[in-house]
Amino acid sequence: MGQEILMIALAYLKAFAVGGSICLIAQIIINFTDLTAGKILVYFMLAGVALTAIGVYQPLVDFAGAGATVPISGFGYLLANGAMKGAEKGFFYAVTGSLSAASAGVTAAVVFAFIMSLIFKSRTKRN
Repeated sequence: MGQEILMIALAYLKAFAVGGSICLIAQIIINFTDLTAGKILVYFMLAGVALTAIGVYQPLVDFAGAGATVPISGFGYLLANGAMKGAEKGFFYAVTGSLSAASAGVTAAVVFAFIMSLIFKSRTKRN
């Protein structure tokens, strides 16, 4: 029992360290550059794709689990991983592999955004 708790605590620690490091990098970019939040999100997603393509992101996912898959770079990893697995079957599957790999997350985002739009009223931000 004690061994299991230690293993769970270590998994949480690894996820927190890696996810926190990714967020730290983003915060440093926000503080020291004029990049907009949208551009930073796109760059991090593309970084996840690029790191997956060169084989660096998979070991990070194996090490940290959700600490590497939950940030936006994990979405890039998911898209690239789906495309690479689909490419083994052919060109058409390379194009659709990333979409099928990310379909559950995208569907959840759309459904929850719709539910929130029914609950809350949108308005413009006042300065």
